[in-house]
Amino acid sequence: MRHSGTLLAAALLLGGAASPSHIGPRFAPWINGTKPDEPATQVQRIGPDTIVVRQSVETNFEAPFLYLLFGDRQVLLLDTGAGGLKIRPTIDRMIADWRVRHHGRPLHLIVAHTHAHGDHHAGDDEFRDRPDTEVIGLAPADVAAFFHITDWPREIGHYDLGGRTIDIIPTPGHEPSHIMIYDSRTRLLFSGDMLYPGRLYFPADQLDTFRASADRLAAFAATHRIRAVLGAHIEMTTTPGQDFPMKAAAHPHEHPLALPPAAIDELQRAAAGEPSPPVIDRHADFILYPLAPRPRR
Repeated sequence: MRHSGTLLAAALLLGGAASPSHIGPRFAPWINGTKPDEPATQVQRIGPDTIVVRQSVETNFEAPFLYLLFGDRQVLLLDTGAGGLKIRPTIDRMIADWRVRHHGRPLHLIVAHTHAHGDHHAGDDEFRDRPDTEVIGLAPADVAAFFHITDWPREIGHYDLGGRTIDIIPTPGHEPSHIMIYDSRTRLLFSGDMLYPGRLYFPADQLDTFRASADRLAAFAATHRIRAVLGAHIEMTTTPGQDFPMKAAAHPHEHPLALPPAAIDELQRAAAGEPSPPVIDRHADFILYPLAPRPRR
């Protein structure tokens, strides 16, 4: 990799109805490992208070997406990346820029996670000594306690960032502490690893839990306006049903990040239709991908 800086794209605002050829926010092409001068991170804005950060596949094959949601008093960072780089400088720059535009207003940083797999919290240690910052623990009990969810995973949580309340949807199955975040301001659902254009992994012995989460998600979507679903990775190509090889070093012809709300219903139907034991089930925009159960420690 030749550069380790950040590529910042122009602000891209939500608005207008989605067409068959376009879903959700309009993004510039993402860094995808196909150019020799690719930076370590790429930043794109969805309006002035919502930021997407992508980690380069050249730093880690997972190439995850991170999200920053700004309220009047607090800012939520969703995931800290997969390691292989320093992520805090990028996040600090985005927060400093927001504060300049808001006359130096103080902000408390909340570091949250879609779930506890290592490619989503590898950067946590960079934030532990950061002033005015809180890093949420990785266990389901930690997540439930912070977001005041008393009936995990059946209860939907709510958290006020200051004039911006987000909804927290427990969705275990892929991993026990998995959550999704819904933001009514942008009408975006930040879906982590349970729904994105790629291989949706779940332990085969957690199929019932995965199904219950898909049902919970579909019930939530039926009563909330969702413009698009933004996940944590892209593993699909632009060819329907075709994914990249595992640990691919580059992602040419990459599927768009955003999925339509209809993908939620398709996920629910796919999970309901899985036999026992579950099998790999390929769809145009995602693949249900059961794994052998992990041994209990």
